[in-house]
Amino acid sequence: MPAAERDGGPITGHELVSLFSDLADCRRVILAVSGGPDSTALLMLAERWRAAQRKGPDLIVGTVDHGLRPEAKAEAAMVAKLAAKLGLPHHILVWSGEKPSTGLQEAARAARYRLLLGLARATGADAIATAHTEDDQAETMLMRIVRGSGLAGLAGIKPKSTREGIALVRPFLGVQKARLIATLRQAGVSFAEDPSNEDPRFTRVRLRRLGSELAAEGLDGARLATLARRLARADAALEAMVDELLAGISRHPWPQAGPVELDAAALFRLPGEISIRLLARAIDRVGDEGPIELGKIEVLHAAFEEAQAGNRPLKRTLAGAAVSLDGDHIVVTRAPARKSRLRGS
Repeated sequence: MPAAERDGGPITGHELVSLFSDLADCRRVILAVSGGPDSTALLMLAERWRAAQRKGPDLIVGTVDHGLRPEAKAEAAMVAKLAAKLGLPHHILVWSGEKPSTGLQEAARAARYRLLLGLARATGADAIATAHTEDDQAETMLMRIVRGSGLAGLAGIKPKSTREGIALVRPFLGVQKARLIATLRQAGVSFAEDPSNEDPRFTRVRLRRLGSELAAEGLDGARLATLARRLARADAALEAMVDELLAGISRHPWPQAGPVELDAAALFRLPGEISIRLLARAIDRVGDEGPIELGKIEVLHAAFEEAQAGNRPLKRTLAGAAVSLDGDHIVVTRAPARKSRLRGS
């Protein structure tokens, strides 16, 4: 490995093909650029990669103004100026309306993706590229450890995922933030610093500060990122096993419309992690209330395992699904609409 890559030096030209390989077959890509160092480096390096290829996707720049800081308009204007210099179209996306008093960062993140996905659909883009780095991966791992996440959560941020049919690609997930800053400084490109990144009211900021102490003990961003990759590999293996087992314990061909019926005895003979995932998959298939909390599916799984061992009937609801132990089968159906939803409240 060249010295520049070991000591946090600038990104080199030969790295670009590898970094942006997940975008090579895209038709049009939205670059999510806030004006901070990571996303500014994404803008500069993606255009550099595209120019070197002499082919590849059209690049469109999207900047979200959350309306939370007076500096945001100036930062968006700075991004617009750089995009124009590079010959790329730029769109400013404004998060309007009332902002929540709690969970502000989570709400802002949701709004950001909603606006970027809207821009992708409006422009015919098939991918959105974000500038998450190895540092972000490490902070995410720490946050999820604190929250008691399971294996899937501890697999961290994925290099590539899909949301509403649009690919989300993170080219810098294995790159240190320091290298991106060094790249911008070498190129003489300025960037903004968001003061909220130093605000101790936010969990991520407090964990970032703790991260420096952990790094002194050897648990640095690189090791946390390596752990995330290994856990992602294990999670993918378990999911593949669940895919294979579903057909064997399901009374009807999978995937199926309508109720799901699982062989209860076969389900609970499997290792706990596998049977929990199988039950969660069935509930997710039928229910309509979104992702299932791990703690809740664990409690439900334990209750049904105990009922099956004691040959007792049981019925519970979770995530919009009604789950019942009916003889030798666990039957999962859509739960009746709640009265509050019927009233429209």
